[in-house]
Amino acid sequence: MQVTVLGGKLPQAEIDAYVEQIKSENPDKYIKSCEFTVDGEYVDVTYDYDVVPFERIRRITGYLVGTVDRFNNAKRAEVEDRVKHSIGSSATCSIEDIA
Repeated sequence: MQVTVLGGKLPQAEIDAYVEQIKSENPDKYIKSCEFTVDGEYVDVTYDYDVVPFERIRRITGYLVGTVDRFNNAKRAEVEDRVKHSIGSSATCSIEDIA
């Protein structure tokens, strides 16, 4: 995490306390940078989030996987034989077709 102090100086203990408070208030976020602007007795704190890595997980042949690269030949064949469904255009019918 990049920490920047502008407009004055802050003791390292105070910086650490601010950083810990930010982390505790945002436990599910990655903090990329913090900027502290000292204005007399006041300190303005701004921080930016980092991009959270995301991996797509799918359910394939009963297993939750990201990729099939670790499947053996039998499981790969099972994946190839799957019927893939799509959300294409739906068939329409009129009242005359039903009657």
